[in-house]
Amino acid sequence: MSSTATTTTNSVIAQGSLSLPIVGKEGYKYTNLLPAFPKDEHYPPLTPFEHVDPGHRALKHADPRSFLKDAKVTQLTPSIGEEVRGVNLAALDDHAKDQLALEVARRKVIVFRDQQEFIDRDPEAYLEFGRYFGRLHIHPTSGHPPNFPYLHLVYRDENSSFNYETSDRTIATTWHSDVSYERQPPGLTTLFLVSSPETGGDTIFASQVTTLKRLSPEFVAFLRTLKAEHSGHEQADYSRSGKRGGVVRREPVIHVHPVVRKHPVTGEEALYVNRQFTRRIVDFKKEESDVILNFLYDHIDRSIDSQVRLKWEPYSVVLWDNRVTAHSAILDFVENKGTRHGVRITPQAERPIPAKEDLVLPE
Repeated sequence: MSSTATTTTNSVIAQGSLSLPIVGKEGYKYTNLLPAFPKDEHYPPLTPFEHVDPGHRALKHADPRSFLKDAKVTQLTPSIGEEVRGVNLAALDDHAKDQLALEVARRKVIVFRDQQEFIDRDPEAYLEFGRYFGRLHIHPTSGHPPNFPYLHLVYRDENSSFNYETSDRTIATTWHSDVSYERQPPGLTTLFLVSSPETGGDTIFASQVTTLKRLSPEFVAFLRTLKAEHSGHEQADYSRSGKRGGVVRREPVIHVHPVVRKHPVTGEEALYVNRQFTRRIVDFKKEESDVILNFLYDHIDRSIDSQVRLKWEPYSVVLWDNRVTAHSAILDFVENKGTRHGVRITPQAERPIPAKEDLVLPE
């Protein structure tokens, strides 16, 4: 699992019509999960679908947390984050997966340790696991393992980077909710690293439920009336410029979502804007929109009491609810030339539900 566990050697992996310089590892266990960027890979626009969250079923269970009865469970902070040891994700039945969905919704992010059996399975098993929680999403620009477009890869080594974009900001932290520009953005999401730096490269999460609660009731009432545009165009343009693998598999979209959304299972309200994909408040002038959004972005950045920082250990799997959290990788390992290689399984969920029931979103 460590980036220093094997000797590195430069190699080239050819994928479709595009050859990419990849740092290969002699004896590297996860070469089948290295990123591919086929240039002839294109998909039509996504179509709406009906999503039913498995967590609804768990609400009817006599003990909705019974899948954790033999586990060691540690609350990482009062408002967000849980660490679990003693549960094998690869062995969960449907009853337990329903409970898992509810537990993630309630705790926002859960890290399951000692998950070698889950990680070392065939990629088809990853997809089977993810499909239980929703329709799987193909990322329009990121790398994926050859022949497995539904698996999103994060990858950076000392010579290559396909996910971490150059930033002109003083910090590299970029809070976001994954692909929030989609009409039906992700819900329960899974990520695991198969290679990580000796130190650094943690992932930080923020509870958007708690960040909303920190605001005054009058301001929250105002935010409930607002809609915001989320755009995938900038991400696509970055790839079209030749970076991030240089592919755009599906034309970029802009969708309008409520600034405050409601979780379909827990009923909790959450702030739903992020610095990476939210572009403007609908029907507001630019300066007005910028004031509101920049205040909310800064609020998320500074809300340490709404955040949890997860340190990666070998064979850890993290699940979080993209509807009620924001997150960012921490790029503190870059100067040490470490490798960070991970796999994300990304089921889509429902179209965001406005907290204010009479808020009308455009089709």
